[in-house]
Amino acid sequence: MDRYQYLIALAVLTFAIGLAGVVVRRNLMVVVMCVEVMLNSVVLAFVVFAARSGTLAGAAMAFFLYIAAACEIAVAMAIVVMLVERRGSLDLAADYELMG
Repeated sequence: MDRYQYLIALAVLTFAIGLAGVVVRRNLMVVVMCVEVMLNSVVLAFVVFAARSGTLAGAAMAFFLYIAAACEIAVAMAIVVMLVERRGSLDLAADYELMG
């Protein structure tokens, strides 16, 4: 296996860890952090594909993904602050009315 395959395997592994954290954990902050881990693994995969192909398309996509991640974390933190003020807890089980 060459180094690109190891890096893609690392991206898949970190994505799986982030997905497991989103599915298993009940704390809202931990879920938001796991989503960020998943997003960073996607960025790693784009950068590896860009390096392997020798183009800048993957690097440009990684740049736009980081911009989207910054917007996503700003919105997510605003929602977390609102829920903590309203519920007094970060437990996702207390917020089932948001999903219905």
